[in-house]
Amino acid sequence: MATTRNQINLRIDAQQQDLIDRAAQSVGKSRTEFILDATRREATAVLLDQSVFMMDEESYDRFQVMLDAPAIPTQALRDLLAEKSPWE
Repeated sequence: MATTRNQINLRIDAQQQDLIDRAAQSVGKSRTEFILDATRREATAVLLDQSVFMMDEESYDRFQVMLDAPAIPTQALRDLLAEKSPWE
């Protein structure tokens, strides 16, 4: 099954291109691979942020109760928060 490939042209300044090239090189990708991966991730995040969740009124009320309830810290969270930060 053949995949149709399209071309996208971008105009960027030299500093932006250098930044992208250095980042791509640091992860062993071509400029095109790097840009496509970053763009796909951002596009997915944008679309997921706009997702609509449909539920009946009872489910929505239970959902709101869970969102409004204070978090119950676990021992693992307490231990993590008690640790010294790596930059300290």
